Amino acid sequence: MPDFPYARLRRRPDVEAANLQAYDATDALLVGRALESGVPGHEIAVIGDAYGAITLPLTDAGLTGIRVHQDLATGRRALALNAEELGLAGFSPHELDGSLLDGARLVLLQLPKALAELEEIADAVARWAAADVVLVAGGRVKHMTLAQNDVLGRSFARVQPQRAERKSRLIVATEPRAVPAQPPYPVRAHHEGLVLVAHGGAFAGAKLDIGTRVLLDVLAELPGSSPASVRTVVDLGCGTGALAVSAAIAHAGARVVATDRSAAAVASARATAEANGLADRIEVTHDDAGSRIPDASVDVVLLNPPFHLGSSVHTGAATRLFEAAARMLRPGGELLTVFNSALAYRPELTALIGPTEQLRRTPKFTVTRSIRR
Repeated sequence: MPDFPYARLRRRPDVEAANLQAYDATDALLVGRALESGVPGHEIAVIGDAYGAITLPLTDAGLTGIRVHQDLATGRRALALNAEELGLAGFSPHELDGSLLDGARLVLLQLPKALAELEEIADAVARWAAADVVLVAGGRVKHMTLAQNDVLGRSFARVQPQRAERKSRLIVATEPRAVPAQPPYPVRAHHEGLVLVAHGGAFAGAKLDIGTRVLLDVLAELPGSSPASVRTVVDLGCGTGALAVSAAIAHAGARVVATDRSAAAVASARATAEANGLADRIEVTHDDAGSRIPDASVDVVLLNPPFHLGSSVHTGAATRLFEAAARMLRPGGELLTVFNSALAYRPELTALIGPTEQLRRTPKFTVTRSIRR
């Protein structure tokens, strides 16, 4: 296996920190397995390559035509930037659909955190890839569970975990089973007049997560703004789009933008908007922290920020979204945020946005309103 300069890979534009790497041992194991297989590049699909640590070593080894699906907009940008930095090409981006998997004989997968996301991926591989496809999934041993084997077993007759190496393990799935007429995702659920639709990779699935529920309760109790005063509302990190739908209903004349860096979330939010009869009122974009929204152009930002980056607890993701809200809000505009009470974001919000008041605090969640100075 040829040497590859993994240490030169960067996470940008995602959060970069001393304890956050752009690669791990699982990437190298997947690359090694692919090179040993002899499968040509145009018959290889890569799913979940966070920053290019699977795709770029394969192209560096001379394989071309590799198809890649990354859920996160930040990962897609990082792969492009790392490829440019290293002078590599030979791959093409795809969504999780037939164009990614048609004729694929080898699929390399960094195991996702959510079992629902793994189920949707496994079904897609069995549904669209070649009949003799081999799915090689890998992860860090400390994050792997027997439930992942069970999920893979729903779509493949043979699921064989391999011996752990360097604290990582591969699982090889072969012999795809017959797939149902309809894919298992997206799913939908009704919540007191609101319909949520979710793909497997969307946070909380079709459930209304607790933080969003608390924020929605607070929004329902706030004094209503005059229609003319709220022209643009952004659901930043929209997930399945519950806040965007609520905003579209509350502000009938406003432009509502739902944006998320997750492709699964974006597909879910679009489907949620359609299910609630609001597809023509809500613009949904796949973007990194709303980077395409003009500066000082937004009246209200709604935000339920994440506090994980992959499997790491890290507040950097929330900080990037606070900074994004500060950029896009007009002077006097409002950021309404819900977050884990233990994280105590209020001083940071005051520094980045402006005067911040607490609207509600429960043992688990706090809701604040920040006014852009």
